[in-house]
Amino acid sequence: MIRIMFRWVFAVISCWLITNNYIYGQSSQSLNLDVCYQLAENNYPLVKQYALLDKTREYSLTNASKGYLPQINVGGQASYQSDVTQIPISLPNIDIPSISKDQYKLYGEVSQPLTDLFTVKHQKELIHANTAVEEQKVEVELYKLKERIIQFYFGILLIDAQLTQVETLKKDIRSGMNKNDVAIANGIALKSSSDILRAELLKADQRTIELKAMRKGYADMLSLFINRPVKENTILEKPYRAASLMTKINRPELKLFEIQRRTFDVQSKLIDTKTLPRFSFFFQGGYGRPGLNMLNNNFDLYYIGGIRLTWNISSFYTQKQEKQLLNLSQNTLEVQKEMFLFNTNLTLKQQDSEILKLEELIQTDQDIVRLRESVKLSAQNQLVYGTTTTNDYLTYINAEDQAKQNLIIHEIQLLMAQYNFKTTSGN
Repeated sequence: MIRIMFRWVFAVISCWLITNNYIYGQSSQSLNLDVCYQLAENNYPLVKQYALLDKTREYSLTNASKGYLPQINVGGQASYQSDVTQIPISLPNIDIPSISKDQYKLYGEVSQPLTDLFTVKHQKELIHANTAVEEQKVEVELYKLKERIIQFYFGILLIDAQLTQVETLKKDIRSGMNKNDVAIANGIALKSSSDILRAELLKADQRTIELKAMRKGYADMLSLFINRPVKENTILEKPYRAASLMTKINRPELKLFEIQRRTFDVQSKLIDTKTLPRFSFFFQGGYGRPGLNMLNNNFDLYYIGGIRLTWNISSFYTQKQEKQLLNLSQNTLEVQKEMFLFNTNLTLKQQDSEILKLEELIQTDQDIVRLRESVKLSAQNQLVYGTTTTNDYLTYINAEDQAKQNLIIHEIQLLMAQYNFKTTSGN
């Protein structure tokens, strides 16, 4: 009984492992465009910049927070002066000390800023804003990856479709060879006509070799970007054709412009805080000669504390010009945004025209393929009876092949144009 149970458990586990391996194997042999986008972003070296920006922001905020802490200063001074304060009277039996011309001072001061707290707050806001700008710049660069992934992905799709069409062409050639062999057996066709078809079949084989080499080149480049092997048997899923395309622009560059505009608002606040008076509590203690008692010429300890006001009036000299420079930078940013929108809309117009052209070409291609296929089938039947030559038959199947190739190219180009449109608009 135990042996039967063990075998049953072993069989269940084996089936589970086989099923998982099969599912994993199947999934690992297929890719879609969205997965390629994500893999490319995760693998791109620039993505490491996010961690560096986070660390930079963390250290910068820590440094800015130090503005809340008391400020400690240590100083010292040794001096010699040409004259000192003296009492210009003389009293009997009273010795009035005189101050030495060489004086010494060593002191330490602790001050707690009060109004600088507003400055620290705006500095933190600026650090956050600048980090957001740099992060969004990374987003913009990563978004540009989509254009390159689209080129490689649809390049492989086009080659795969062409390889399928070449196999269809080979099938037609072999079908013609079979019918031609019947005509040769019946004595109504020359044996050399079979060589013509075989030569054409070899040309089709050469075409397959060329296409596979091109596919490998595209696959190697795509593999480098997504850090996943793209083999000959890897299936790239064909994206759905977009039913409608949104013309509203939703690109990461627009968010970058908005974040940059916010940094100007914070910088404007910092300019205003530079003109405010500074209040702070302070405590100073020291040792020197003289101390606070100017009539004592001995070294002495002393301390002094209170509230201090400092006001840098000269900051008003440059406040207006700094605000004007900030406004100029904002206007420059607005011009850059308008230029970006203008160029993007222009590109969207061109891509929309390309999409309409390809849709019309596909409709015509489909009609041409139907006609060429009808002529080819008729020629195949005529080969048996010797009423058409192998050269004529090859002309017909090559014409059909060219029509199908045109249809394949235009269909993939239409898909690529639609996804380029989506990438350009950011939707």
